[in-house]
Amino acid sequence: MSENSDPRQVVVDITIAAPIETVWEALRDPELIATWFGWDAPSLEEEIRFIFLDHAAADASQHQVQFGEWEGSSDAIELTEEGGSTRLRLMRDGGAPLDWEGAYEDIREGWVNFFQQLRLALELHPGEARRTIYLSGAAKPGVGEPSAALGLGDVAGYKPGRPYTASLAPGPNARGLVWYTTHFQTALLVEQFGNGLIVVSDMGTSPKRPRGGGSVLITTYDLSDEQFAALETQWKDWWDERYEVAE
Repeated sequence: MSENSDPRQVVVDITIAAPIETVWEALRDPELIATWFGWDAPSLEEEIRFIFLDHAAADASQHQVQFGEWEGSSDAIELTEEGGSTRLRLMRDGGAPLDWEGAYEDIREGWVNFFQQLRLALELHPGEARRTIYLSGAAKPGVGEPSAALGLGDVAGYKPGRPYTASLAPGPNARGLVWYTTHFQTALLVEQFGNGLIVVSDMGTSPKRPRGGGSVLITTYDLSDEQFAALETQWKDWWDERYEVAE
């Protein structure tokens, strides 16, 4: 069956500047998965085992990982070699048609975010340890979506690879390159985070978020304990003034 006639839906389609075996290992070794999947949390190790080992079937010869069915659909990772790089696609079989500009859907947007974190780890920080800050919740009255509250402005509309400077509200000016953007997400490389990443997600309104809301995931490298603690306190204080604590 040709790619164009494949009835499955494409959830993620990115190219990673790394050999296919390197990408494959990062998808199968739990310690390596922890360098890009999710964020620092007591449950991370258990989540990785549940998703990637207990409820997944790997075919190393084809470089494919098939995940178990969830709410009427199932996802599969497929790797193909393209020169010295690797094309990663996450394909969805079944389920409702994907809506990329309507309602925010956690699993779909999570896959987009995490595989871009994988690209970041392999292309810019191979073998390095990360530390993360994750903030999420509904907006308090008069606040609105995180991208606006943070003052991203026109930066949210920049194309990937474009340099930017932004006065992120909790701290001094940030600078770097735009890593990727979607309808819901703006991801920026930030030099001040050790050339790490900030992913700002606007989740829109819902019964749980009547005034909107969203999340921020900050990935840092090479920060001292003191620098990381100060950054975490700064962002958490800023967030808690404007957003409800997520359940």
